[in-house]
Amino acid sequence: MSRQSERLAQRMAAIPKAVKDAVKPALIKSGDELAASARSLAPEDTGALRNSIAVTQPGQATPPYSQPGGSRVAGETEVLITVGDTQVRYAHLVEYGTKQAHAQPYFWPAFRLNRKRIQNRLKRAVAKSVRENWGAS
Repeated sequence: MSRQSERLAQRMAAIPKAVKDAVKPALIKSGDELAASARSLAPEDTGALRNSIAVTQPGQATPPYSQPGGSRVAGETEVLITVGDTQVRYAHLVEYGTKQAHAQPYFWPAFRLNRKRIQNRLKRAVAKSVRENWGAS
């Protein structure tokens, strides 16, 4: 293999890690913004629901009783926003409502409100990382 081919192979192998590293801060910032929006939209009776909204950063475990699906570890390119804890087991009932109580959506409106901003932030982080690692201007 020629020297140029080796160098190209090294740069190709480096890009995924560089992109992942560059995207993490954007993911964390986006997760924090989404959680803040959900907290501001969540109904406040006792404040327990709002206080149970958590952001789980890459490599960390979600709270054990969180919605959706309980405890799990976030992947290296994931930020998870969960709602619920040992005291708040009713987050989905508030979001979607029940026969006796009307829905009080807070998570999905927050997601829709922030979706474009999050997508654009992540695209910019990836593009910047690729430009810096490939030397394009």
